[in-house]
Amino acid sequence: MFHMKTALSKVLCQQLNKNPLPLLPAVTNKSSFHTTGSNHKTEAEKVSEKFMRHNDVVFPPQQEGEEKRPAFVCHFKDKIKYSPEKMWYVACLVRGMSIDQALIQLGYVGKKGAPFIRDTILEAQELAVKEHNVEFKSNLWIAESFAHKDLVIRGLRRHARHRMYKLDYKYCTYFVRLEEGKPPKNYYYAGLQTAPEKLEEWLTTVRRRKISSSL
Repeated sequence: MFHMKTALSKVLCQQLNKNPLPLLPAVTNKSSFHTTGSNHKTEAEKVSEKFMRHNDVVFPPQQEGEEKRPAFVCHFKDKIKYSPEKMWYVACLVRGMSIDQALIQLGYVGKKGAPFIRDTILEAQELAVKEHNVEFKSNLWIAESFAHKDLVIRGLRRHARHRMYKLDYKYCTYFVRLEEGKPPKNYYYAGLQTAPEKLEEWLTTVRRRKISSSL
């Protein structure tokens, strides 16, 4: 019996030497954990990139006698642990103010987002003087001020009797644009028009009309 097994094994070895088995690809165990989501940018990151491109715009030289183009600077602060809905109230407060007046008003606001906005405005003021040729740091006003939704981390809170409550830990990004010069007299509301102004506006609208299918 032993000799039969030995002879059989020799025959098998000879057959394998003549016709070797094809090489099979190595099988590697892949982890089920993936990082696909981390490669994609959030909506706030896309908005911040587009917003900061305004700082890189190069304008053509101005002609002699042309009104001086005011300098401006865009800045933002991201990953603020604060709801964008609550940050909106503070952002609207300083919109259209001079930078000194805005910093004074933010000192009296008791909301959590006020210090973040104040720090962002001070950083933008420093950038305007160092990198954007603004001569006087007080000669600036807040042209744009708004908040945007950032990360939202989902969570759960456990209550008594096996009850669960869903939590949303919200983050936001704050954007600000400072412009050189004095703030406009009416940023939001232009005020009531006088009768001659209304007439002039109506005449301009009528003259701008175009009759369809006409020359």
